[in-house]
Amino acid sequence: MSRIFLILLLSVAGLSQAFACTSVIVSAKATTSGKPLMLKHRDTDDQNNSVRFFHGERYDFIGLVNSDSPAGEVWTGTNSAGFSIMNTASYNFRDDTLNIPMDREGEVMYEALSVCATVDDFEAFLNSRPKPMGVEANFGIIDAHGGAAYFEVNNFRWVKYDVNEIEAGYRVVTNFCQSGRREDYKGWERYLIASDVMLNEFTADADHRFFFDRISRNATVLEGNTIPRKITSASIVIEGVVPETSPQNVVMWTIIGNPLTHIAYPLQVTEGTELHKEQPQLDEHGRLNLKKEEEIRQQFN
Repeated sequence: MSRIFLILLLSVAGLSQAFACTSVIVSAKATTSGKPLMLKHRDTDDQNNSVRFFHGERYDFIGLVNSDSPAGEVWTGTNSAGFSIMNTASYNFRDDTLNIPMDREGEVMYEALSVCATVDDFEAFLNSRPKPMGVEANFGIIDAHGGAAYFEVNNFRWVKYDVNEIEAGYRVVTNFCQSGRREDYKGWERYLIASDVMLNEFTADADHRFFFDRISRNATVLEGNTIPRKITSASIVIEGVVPETSPQNVVMWTIIGNPLTHIAYPLQVTEGTELHKEQPQLDEHGRLNLKKEEEIRQQFN
């Protein structure tokens, strides 16, 4: 019966349009551990994803990539300074009609991971970047100094939302910008599902498992939409560090593939060109057994 339910769930989710990604940032002030948390649930037509290590201009970093794409794009990542970034697509914030290449968010994140250490660095990065930028997106960031923020960005301007200043201590973002046109909101069904989970189930002791199990694997259907979908390619929870402690302790918990059928494993930035030495060896489908997953989790708890 569970197998039939899974097939039906994916079929229903596949009926929705391919507006991508669901995300949450939780401030370090809202967690018992004193660590910020950032979820990126990725929806994309490119299902061939992987994680790679890069030597950046200032910082080394690891990032989620489209496996067949050339270097220079990252869709979620963290660097050796403890700066972590992800994005969700937006469809209501662009205010120009220029005929230019768009969807350059992956390039922006690749470059930011290479040179940024803090939320403030990212602000300066946006200000200095040549305009038009070729983006329309929400960028989410946490850093090793307690920074936690979303930036709504289009070709020429951006609006910042500091998660540390939000009373609830977290922010949910899908595929619209709060400061954009309300009539063009996309992903509002997934926004309502995730917001309901955070409002009613989130507690200060929640960790990466909460976000995977209660959001990325959430079976709630609203207006024919669910959070896990046919086009879901990965889910990542970045567990930051207590402010001003070693950024080497940032963990990027990563599910490659649909979280309904795959499990999470931990990755960290290292001094070498290899991913974390405790990374398990996965099969060609990105899977390992549940017993092994629990062993890995214990190493990081």
